[in-house]
Amino acid sequence: MSEKIYCVAGFKPKPGKEEAVFKALQSLEPNTHREDACIHYTVTRQIDNPFAQGTSYPIVFHEIWASREEFEAHCQRKEIQDFFAKHVEAPDGDIEDANVCVYTDEPWNFDAPKV
Repeated sequence: MSEKIYCVAGFKPKPGKEEAVFKALQSLEPNTHREDACIHYTVTRQIDNPFAQGTSYPIVFHEIWASREEFEAHCQRKEIQDFFAKHVEAPDGDIEDANVCVYTDEPWNFDAPKV
């Protein structure tokens, strides 16, 4: 049974703050990559492409964690909490809105034995 957690975290920068937000999010990558449970953690920015014209927040983190518990531990790290306090929650922060969602790859009613 998979215990992996997939996180998609989208960020909508305030006007003119796109580059600053992208750089601030990139600064979280090195320490997060040091976490044993971090399988994948990459910040990306939306680009124009004629084959993918959907709408989304322009900056998105793609994350894969070994387990829910370890993802939640990551979220409680001081560096991560400080980032959200400074850039998302503060009135003068550079991010207008954030949308963080987690997913599983297990189907409903999956009955594989736990090892």
